[in-house]
Amino acid sequence: MRKRLRDLGCNIGQLPTGLNNAITDVPGVMVGHKTIIEDDPEVIRTGVTIISPRGKNSWEDYCFGGLHVMNGHGEVTGISWLNESGMLCNPIAITNTFGVGAVHEAMQHYTKPGFGLPIVAETYDGYLNDRLNNHVKAIDVKDALANLKSGKIDEGNVGGGTGMICHGFKGGVGTSSRIVNCDEGEYTVGVLVQSNYGKREYLNINGIPVGQMLDGDVVPVPELIGNEKSSIVLIVATNAPMLPDHCRRLAQRASLAVGKCGGGDSNGSGDFSLAFSTYNHLPYDDKVHELKSIAHISINPFLVATIEVAEEAIVNALTMAETMVGFDNKKVHAIPLDRLEQILNKYNFEDA
Repeated sequence: MRKRLRDLGCNIGQLPTGLNNAITDVPGVMVGHKTIIEDDPEVIRTGVTIISPRGKNSWEDYCFGGLHVMNGHGEVTGISWLNESGMLCNPIAITNTFGVGAVHEAMQHYTKPGFGLPIVAETYDGYLNDRLNNHVKAIDVKDALANLKSGKIDEGNVGGGTGMICHGFKGGVGTSSRIVNCDEGEYTVGVLVQSNYGKREYLNINGIPVGQMLDGDVVPVPELIGNEKSSIVLIVATNAPMLPDHCRRLAQRASLAVGKCGGGDSNGSGDFSLAFSTYNHLPYDDKVHELKSIAHISINPFLVATIEVAEEAIVNALTMAETMVGFDNKKVHAIPLDRLEQILNKYNFEDA
């Protein structure tokens, strides 16, 4: 049975988690997966994940958002309008590189007139998945939307993360959350990642060089080539009152977690962070919005929370993913939890 990082006795950072330690701890946020695993007639290891800021109502009631690109060798559709307006007008979809077109086409059928700019992000799953055939269809997007839920959500080999690889181990989807208490009140910050980046030797977990201790002599490393090594999408959610500039700053801090885990070193990587705030309601047909926002001087605890949450979400993607055999019988091993727990205990990080 796979476990999350905290179940192994390791706590990243100082802030308390939300109830489910998931992005869905942010009130109103829902996540839906559609996982596609088939062996006949074709080998398929892919899917789509959807993050909806306002559950079933994200096409009617928009929210503020901001984007940060740490390295742009990838694709996120709809970001020109996000950068221009600061508004997130749709749920966010994450899939594989060659599924972007199909997911975009499916999502646009739900948009309001004048706002048909779906946000679809991707990472590359062509090592385990037969990339030359577009296996993600409109029905899969419909299923992912139907699967939207709050509370506990699945991690690892699910949704868009089904065929992903992280630091030479099986990667995928991970999530985490933190509670921030400040003068303005109590709020939640949550992150969901689709993690598909990094070299084994650079993997750090809570400051421990785990990748060097679990090298290819201990756990085989897949023989990736070229641009197949890298990409990560990080989605940050909060219910704190924030404007687009605040959201962009949270997105920037999420990228710091990638560096803490040992990533960010690849020219061929697509590393995108998108943050949104659900506090201010922006109905699509309003002519005037009444807004509230924290001052920038009050943002520090949210920046800290974002870094903690993103780091833990990346590690949860690793610890929850399972060993997978895919296209051409290629195999990617999951990080061995027994060995990982021994390493964490050795360095006394279980109570950090």
